[in-house]
Amino acid sequence: MNQFLKKFINYLKKIGDLSFGIFCSIGEIVLFFIECVKYIFLDKFYPKVFLAQLIKIGYNSLPVVGLTSIFTGMVLALQSYTGFSRFSAESAIPNVVVLSITRELAPVLAGLMVAGRSGAAIAAEIGTMKVTEQIDALKTLSTNPYNYLIVPRILAGLISLPFLVFIGDIIGVFGGYLICTQVLNFNPTVYLQNTFNFVQFLDVFSGLVKACVFGFIITFMGCYHGFNAKGGAQGVGMSTTYSVVSSSILILLTNYILTSLFFDL
Repeated sequence: MNQFLKKFINYLKKIGDLSFGIFCSIGEIVLFFIECVKYIFLDKFYPKVFLAQLIKIGYNSLPVVGLTSIFTGMVLALQSYTGFSRFSAESAIPNVVVLSITRELAPVLAGLMVAGRSGAAIAAEIGTMKVTEQIDALKTLSTNPYNYLIVPRILAGLISLPFLVFIGDIIGVFGGYLICTQVLNFNPTVYLQNTFNFVQFLDVFSGLVKACVFGFIITFMGCYHGFNAKGGAQGVGMSTTYSVVSSSILILLTNYILTSLFFDL
């Protein structure tokens, strides 16, 4: 009986430690978020650092997002044809391609690609600065690390990802157009007319709103995990992994929430 009681108490202790760790992490993230928002509107702004991050996060991610979008559009067109041809509904393929790309696939896939590329780079860069005490050196030089390191990256993510997704929309729809006209023998003029007649402003707008939220999540989680890195090279590697994993999970979670909000519109 005493042994059973000890096991039960140890089990409760593990649950308590886990719950305590989760709430501590949530509290740290909320406090970090408040600091970031505060320094976006306060203190000094570094335009050169912001432009450099805009190029790193936005421009340098164009090849990855472009390749992902065009192949997604191609595969979507082929798979849609496989399903719709069984019901003689091939004319609906342009509508499905443009709706799927603009509302869902372009923002989510672009977000995941940028999280794996830029989010990991942000966490590794700031994490290295943290463990080598470069952030402490910034403080001794009267430079606020939030203004110099965090704010430019978050603003760059907020601005660059919607542009990446908009370009991904165009490239993804073009990929579907190529497959349908060159492989499936669709009439190019009819395909384009069906696409333009079906797509609405809300379809594109909802995808760009998602992209803006995803851009914030990617840069915020990268900065947070890098800023809290500990334990040398191993800690930097763990912060990079945590950044990509947490960003990807939050992207999928917020994607469902935003889709639910836009569902009735």
